[in-house]
Formats: sequence, C-alpha cells, structure tokens
Amino acid sequence: VTLSFVVERSGDLTEVMVVSGVKKDIDEEAIRVVSKSPKWNPGIQDGKPVRVKYNIKVNFSPN
Repeated sequence: VTLSFVVERSGDLTEVMVVSGVKKDIDEEAIRVVSKSPKWNPGIQDGKPVRVKYNIKVNFSPN
C-alpha cells in the first residue's frame, strides 16, 4: 500500500490517503497504523519548521 500524507509544522500527520492500494481492509489498516504513529519531525527551511508531503510504502506480511 502506498500512502501520501503531510507532516505539519507541529509534527502531526494530515491528509493521509491511499495512492496505490491493495484491498479496502488492508488499505484502511495502513491508514490507521500511519495515522496513529508518534509525531514526525517537520521539514526545516531557513531554520524554521515547514510542512512536508511524503509518499511511503507500507508492507504487510501474512502470518
């Protein structure tokens, strides 16, 4: 599952969405896991925190 999201200046994640999904329940779980992650470090530009957009791939392993 590939997700897109924005790391705000505060480190909070917003605009979490699926860019490339697998199956609805797996896509929703990827969004849930990433949304519940601890605060991220924002981007830094000219010494100040800025919003940054990320695309990440979330892999799942069947048990």
